[in-house]
Amino acid sequence: MKAMKTAICAVTMMTAATGMTAEVSGNVAIGSDYFFRGFDQSLGEALSGGFDVAFDNGFYVGTWGSSVDDFTSTGGLELDYYAGYGGSISESLSYDIGYMMYGYPNDSQWDFEEVYGSVSFSDVTVGFATSSDWYGSSGNYDYFYADYGMALNEVFSLGVHYGATRADAGDYEDYSLSLSTEAIGLGFDLSWISTSESGEDYYADNEFVLTVSKAL
Repeated sequence: MKAMKTAICAVTMMTAATGMTAEVSGNVAIGSDYFFRGFDQSLGEALSGGFDVAFDNGFYVGTWGSSVDDFTSTGGLELDYYAGYGGSISESLSYDIGYMMYGYPNDSQWDFEEVYGSVSFSDVTVGFATSSDWYGSSGNYDYFYADYGMALNEVFSLGVHYGATRADAGDYEDYSLSLSTEAIGLGFDLSWISTSESGEDYYADNEFVLTVSKAL
């Protein structure tokens, strides 16, 4: 993780030195729960936030953090770092590839890394993430997903998600529907989340999650 932090700082400093244009953005959110690929990370309310630096050549770096439950001695904090490259092939076709470090500063034995990639065509995105040493040294992990987003009208939009985990620690699927809107300068997202492991501890079982966010 130290190397990842150093890389992000180095890229940011290089940008300043070369005069490369960069756009900095941030976000903060509070949710009634925090699910990661259908797995409950917070067992209740979660506060999260992050920031991104996007360069005009397609490269980007960022960080994101969230409160999490301490059921695995993570110390109640997740702090992630990522870097990647995205671009467009045409007006309707784009791609994204990158590297992400998931960190738990209070107990680093749970840290893990992923390489990810995706392709988007119009309103549809398909992608993957892969790791050779996943969460808690649980072995190989692959994740495949498909997302679809559409505007219902000028106010509301709908998101549909399907994901499949294939891992040494076990296979399962997760799926969700999300209704999103904006008002008074805030984003509101109501999601239904479930998994093929419904009834098992920590896995989403027809859950509803409300998240309120603010872009900075």
